[in-house]
Amino acid sequence: MQETIKPLALVLGARGGIGRNVMDMLLRRGWRVRALVRAKMPASTNSSQEWVLGDVMNAADVTKAAKGASLIVHAVNPAGYRNWETLVLPMLDSTIAAAKAVGARILLPGTVYNFGPDAFSSPTEDSPQNAVTRKGGIRVEMERRLRAAATLETPVLIVRAGDFFGPGANSSWFSQGLVTPGKKITRVSNPNSSGVGHQWAYLPDVAETMGRLLDRADALEPFAVYHMDGFWDGNGRGMSSAIERVVGHKVKVKQTPWWLFKLASPFVPMFREVAEMRYLWKTPIRMSNKKLTGFLGVESQTPIDEAVRATLISLKCFEPEMTSTKPQVVSHA
Repeated sequence: MQETIKPLALVLGARGGIGRNVMDMLLRRGWRVRALVRAKMPASTNSSQEWVLGDVMNAADVTKAAKGASLIVHAVNPAGYRNWETLVLPMLDSTIAAAKAVGARILLPGTVYNFGPDAFSSPTEDSPQNAVTRKGGIRVEMERRLRAAATLETPVLIVRAGDFFGPGANSSWFSQGLVTPGKKITRVSNPNSSGVGHQWAYLPDVAETMGRLLDRADALEPFAVYHMDGFWDGNGRGMSSAIERVVGHKVKVKQTPWWLFKLASPFVPMFREVAEMRYLWKTPIRMSNKKLTGFLGVESQTPIDEAVRATLISLKCFEPEMTSTKPQVVSHA
């Protein structure tokens, strides 16, 4: 009997949080995975996984790496989220060129940045995309280019989700805003305005949702877009409460010093990027997942305490044996 050849996926951004989780998801589903990295290739411990050298800014490198692939996962971002204006679109153009050359589907993790006030507070997949930030405008252009490139031979799948957290999400609001990696949890910095909800997305759930959609690839449109609900923190205190329940002791919750980001933004590019996204913490924006659940039936949703526990362990913020069994009430100050 002839052995069935496993499908091949090229993952761009495999060292990032979403890239790692998608790569693991694909391997679990029986895919072969090829990861394109710029340097220091790790040793592969899985016969279905390989690492190749290359630069996403070089279309020839991406096309060469994509040979034989039926899926290209575009999960790459500029290092430190800097230089979006000059790097993001050329990197996407490399992916589109490679997909056209080999006949592959493009999978893109999407965000809420595309939407402006005219789509609030519950954007659907078809809501107008009138972004109010520079980063949002780039996201709109990314999706415009993907829509233009999408055909039956090179289909596109976009899964939009809230703020990422989870193992591997090292450049996220959770890991760089709420808590401090490597330090025991004694306080949490809360960016939410009082009573304002916020949408979060646990990385393993995002990857699993993408996997379930790919499992039904034959039923997807050439340009398919789906929203996840993830974890909806209805009053802006749900995430800090979950952190306290997990660590098992009282945690002080302080308001994020937005004034500091604004003051320092002319001198610190990262602070400028942070300040630009403040509107997401001042207005409740909850992307609707009705289309997703209508297609899949249910959305993969890990219980919030389990998700937060895995995230904190990965960030080395605490060890399981350090926790007690009697969580107390969150203190907001």
